[in-house]
Amino acid sequence: MHTLELMWEDIWKILVASLILGAGLPALFAVGIRSLAYGTGGDAEEHTAGNLPAPHPVGRLGAYLCFAVVLLVVVLGITLIVATGFGKELNFDNIYPTIQDKG
Repeated sequence: MHTLELMWEDIWKILVASLILGAGLPALFAVGIRSLAYGTGGDAEEHTAGNLPAPHPVGRLGAYLCFAVVLLVVVLGITLIVATGFGKELNFDNIYPTIQDKG
């Protein structure tokens, strides 16, 4: 019975990680694209030549924030893969991640 509990605990962790990284990052990128369109004044309606919608600075700020988070996760993922290849590990004990020897 203890083995089943451990198995379900591991499956739960894999499910959460796959939802965050597998569906969450592309969804966050899509929100960033939509926010960027809103930030430049774009929408789905057609406008006359002289009647364009006004840009929204909050939309651009939200887009840049979404893109920064996606870029940070991608860089951390590449760093994790490279560090593991060199026999190191990525440690998140501090505020910022550090690369250290496995031990």
